[in-house]
Amino acid sequence: MSERRFGRSVAASFTMTAFCGALYGCAVGPNFERPSTPAATHYDAGADPVTTVSARETTQHFTPATNVTADWWHLFRSAKLDAIIDEAVRRNPSIEAARASLRESEDSLRSGYGIFFPQVEGEAAASRQRYSAVKLGQDGSSLFNLFTLSATVSYALDVFGGERRLVESLRAQVDLQRANEQATYLTLIANLVNTVVARAAYEAELVATRELIELAREQVRLAQIQAQAGTVSYSNVLSLESQLASFEATVPQLEQKLTQSDDLLATLAGHPPAEWLAPDIGLADLTLPSDLPVTLPSDLVHQRPDILVAEATAHSASAQVGVATAALLPSIDLTGNYGTNGLTTGTLFAANGRAWSVGAGVTAPLLQGGTLWFKRKAAIDSYQQASALYRATVLGAFGQVADTLRALEHDAAALKAEESAVTSAEAALHLVQTNYAAGLNTYLDVLNADTQYHQATINDLQAVATRYQDTVALYVALGGGWWNRQPEMTAAHP
Repeated sequence: MSERRFGRSVAASFTMTAFCGALYGCAVGPNFERPSTPAATHYDAGADPVTTVSARETTQHFTPATNVTADWWHLFRSAKLDAIIDEAVRRNPSIEAARASLRESEDSLRSGYGIFFPQVEGEAAASRQRYSAVKLGQDGSSLFNLFTLSATVSYALDVFGGERRLVESLRAQVDLQRANEQATYLTLIANLVNTVVARAAYEAELVATRELIELAREQVRLAQIQAQAGTVSYSNVLSLESQLASFEATVPQLEQKLTQSDDLLATLAGHPPAEWLAPDIGLADLTLPSDLPVTLPSDLVHQRPDILVAEATAHSASAQVGVATAALLPSIDLTGNYGTNGLTTGTLFAANGRAWSVGAGVTAPLLQGGTLWFKRKAAIDSYQQASALYRATVLGAFGQVADTLRALEHDAAALKAEESAVTSAEAALHLVQTNYAAGLNTYLDVLNADTQYHQATINDLQAVATRYQDTVALYVALGGGWWNRQPEMTAAHP
């Protein structure tokens, strides 16, 4: 057989062996199976709520087995809120970091695929050497140039699937980072909407509190006049002054919360607080969504980002068991080398300078002091931990949805009661004002009725804000609807 034909035969055998090893080699370790979907059809004991009572002329309805819209914040119908969210999505560093982490995991996966291809290395060298024959017991020496070109091909047969498990783990890491990106995006949007609602409530409370303080000051002034006239005891003055001080103490607290809200909105939008101020949005600028979706529990486990993170973590841990198992078994490497040598560049490709070699090697761990064995046991433990954390994440998600549904039901009932309290306080104020005009009540009675009205108004504002924020919490608990994002929206957002 000629050298050329022999070389072709070796190359063909090398290629076929590598192909068969990759195609028919078994993959050790467990095959990850996606956890089964829960059989439950609702979240709360008995049945989920269907509707809330009407409060502020709005009744919220829960529609089972309904998908969550991807841009759910548009349901609050505020162009200013939409502008804040668009600004934050473009500039928020957490979003940028999450995107970079996803790209990193995707590139690591592409890098991992390289193990399935032959590794080819080329080498070119030129040297000037002086050879001495003295070490061979002969006289003489020679001085010459040596030029070398060579190529080496190596291939690791993935007989037991350790490399395939490693790539499987990298693929699970991509899924994990993608879910992390969605979680970061959802958290950012929820924080923005909640902060806008809280800021609007603080601003309205601050206006009502300042009006309340003016009323309290007037009450103190009248009480002091009455005390000097001897018609009331001075203890009444002290009691009213204490109440006034309590009202005044809430102003700096509300102002601080308002400032913190502005600073938080700026930082979430990717700006220093000194360089950006969010548009002013009042509670009246927001519309409470009346029709709310409730996805099935069997869908929720495939939609919530935190559950998908837990699932991908378990998948990666499962694949690492296979990697650790394969490390206990022999590994097979195929190598081939072809090179040519010459004393001058003109003789570099002469037949007498050609050299080649082919070979196969088997490496097996014999004595590792239990290191590889216990690494495999540690990988199994890690997989069991990840599986348990996945189940805990699912249970926590179901509990959060159940809590939020009931919270919205109770928010509506509480707001209805606060609304009734405001209506009663307003009616009492009008009645006292009418009696004062008729000489049946004193001006102090008017001030007391007005104070009660303002206090009821502040409580009502707080109840309205809570209802808005629990509505946001429901969209978050259901996963945020990222899976319904349109292609053009995906290009603009993560």
